[in-house]
Amino acid sequence: MPLVILVAEAGDGTLAGFLEAGLRSYADGCDASHPVGYVEGWYVAEKWRRQGVGKDLLGTAEDWARGRGCIEMASDTKIDNQASQRTHEALGFEVAERSVLYRKRL
Repeated sequence: MPLVILVAEAGDGTLAGFLEAGLRSYADGCDASHPVGYVEGWYVAEKWRRQGVGKDLLGTAEDWARGRGCIEMASDTKIDNQASQRTHEALGFEVAERSVLYRKRL
């Protein structure tokens, strides 16, 4: 599936942030009849947070996904990452489901 890596460069040439987005055939809570844009990785350097860098990266990723037939964007974050959850919700994401992940050594 297609993938895009978006980079926000600060005026001094350093990395302000990045967002990696891909297409998935399905994401929990999304319409299964369309591909879904998925935020695979998203980071904004602390110095650049709360300045619109993450919002701009996400907006560009959403445009990219729309251009590939997506009608929804999905993402995930760790359950204890409250800052990420607040950011997602402030930018229009809604909680679709919550999961508990298990593993077992063999």
